[in-house]
Amino acid sequence: MLTNPILPGFNPDPSICRVGDTYYIATSTFEWYPGVQIHQSTDLANWTLLTRPLNRASQLDMRGSPDSCGVWAPCLSHDGEKFWLVYTHVRRKDGSFKDTHNYIVTATDIAGPWSDPVYVNSSGFDPSLFHDDDGRKWFVNMLWDHRARPNMFAGIRLQEFDPVAGRLVGPRKTIWHGTDLGLTEGPHLYKRNGWYYLLTAEGGTGYDHAVSLARSRTIDGPYETHPQKHIFTAKDHPLYPLQRTGHGDWVETPDGRHYIVHLAGRPITQKKRCVLGRETAIQEVEWRDDWLWLEAGGVVPQLVVDVPGLRDDAGLDGERVYDFRSGLPDDFQWLRTPEPERIFSAGESGLRLIGRESIGSWFEQALVARRQTHFRYDAETIVEVAPSDERVMAGLVAYYQRYNFYYLAVTADAEGNRELLILSSESSFPDGNLRFPAAPVPLPAEGAVRLALSIREAKLQFFYGLGETGDLMPVGPVLDASLLSDEGGAYGVDGSFTGAFVGMAANDLNGTATPATFGYFKYRPV
Repeated sequence: MLTNPILPGFNPDPSICRVGDTYYIATSTFEWYPGVQIHQSTDLANWTLLTRPLNRASQLDMRGSPDSCGVWAPCLSHDGEKFWLVYTHVRRKDGSFKDTHNYIVTATDIAGPWSDPVYVNSSGFDPSLFHDDDGRKWFVNMLWDHRARPNMFAGIRLQEFDPVAGRLVGPRKTIWHGTDLGLTEGPHLYKRNGWYYLLTAEGGTGYDHAVSLARSRTIDGPYETHPQKHIFTAKDHPLYPLQRTGHGDWVETPDGRHYIVHLAGRPITQKKRCVLGRETAIQEVEWRDDWLWLEAGGVVPQLVVDVPGLRDDAGLDGERVYDFRSGLPDDFQWLRTPEPERIFSAGESGLRLIGRESIGSWFEQALVARRQTHFRYDAETIVEVAPSDERVMAGLVAYYQRYNFYYLAVTADAEGNRELLILSSESSFPDGNLRFPAAPVPLPAEGAVRLALSIREAKLQFFYGLGETGDLMPVGPVLDASLLSDEGGAYGVDGSFTGAFVGMAANDLNGTATPATFGYFKYRPV
């Protein structure tokens, strides 16, 4: 028996496919680069990060894309010859208009190389591609209506895709408007026993989220809704530990068992903040009367699920020590830019960050970080930097987005004297103004500085020490780590979509590209 989630930390909008005995899950990465995470497993229990396929400028350049934009809701499939990855690049999400550009990339090997993208459309987000048994391919996405006549979520749009011409062909049709829960999105099409099935997400990605199902004898409808509307949802069980359950995708095992992977959140505190973001969970389902139902019965998603494999929890909860000698480890990502050589390099001396724009820039900032995957952990690094003034800084950051972060930085005063400063952006939308929760700490003019933090659920404490062996001393007050969450984000639970990261940053607001070198990074669950 496995306790959900299967992909802890920020891993939302899962799409799953099986090729032979191997399962692959693709998840959204939003503004984090490279785009899309693909994990693999042979038992549905133990998952390994395999690749991030959108890794060059010709495929993805998110400079200027706002927070929680970028890559949304990939769909991964295999047609017997090659893999197909469909995704949205969102350039604007706030207000009545949404700029949502949908693309397809392909690869014969899941590890790549992946092709340059084929542009498909921009009429909505959450696209997917269905390979019918007659050889035709069909593209579906939710349809966005800026007029709200009557809803901005205007239903699921279907159109044939010609893989030779690389474009949509034939008539467009809205095939399903969803249930009365509304906000119908995340469509996936399947075919079984002569039925076409449309699996969708509804209710928004917050606490009303649900997985809904409809079916039809023909691909373009009409579609009838599942007898209980939603295969599962936690929306009517506010105290259940697995919340925000929705956006699912179905897979069959070689021995005929059936599962849906889906996103979920695990809230903490009375404010119900999911500090680990939207994670990937799994449910066993079964077919009855040509409908999918939870294998356990009812509509409440299960926290504990029977899967073919036995998970190695020790492998998830061990300390990680990164020295960067062999390059940037797979656990780390950066923000937006397809030109990482402008913001970092890794080698024998450690990770060298090149100070660029301010922390939280939507264009080019040197911030390299990994996901927070535990409610309780310690992180530590050591940095060498020679700031010339207060506009140059480098250090340790707990980061959600430009309006939500805590930054322990080695910087300098106006006279060039080094000091340690906490920069805090606590739900600072829309003004974006910093807070400074502690007085600056004077530092020696030269030498490495150790920086550390501890997070215990909603509490964050920073520490520092001088040199490689100096004792770590607390600095500043205990801060509210729960703000580093969708619920604590600038736009709230229905407009903030990523998760908490912890990592290293360097900024040079003078434009002189002052470097900072980080000797190691430690992440230790407790």
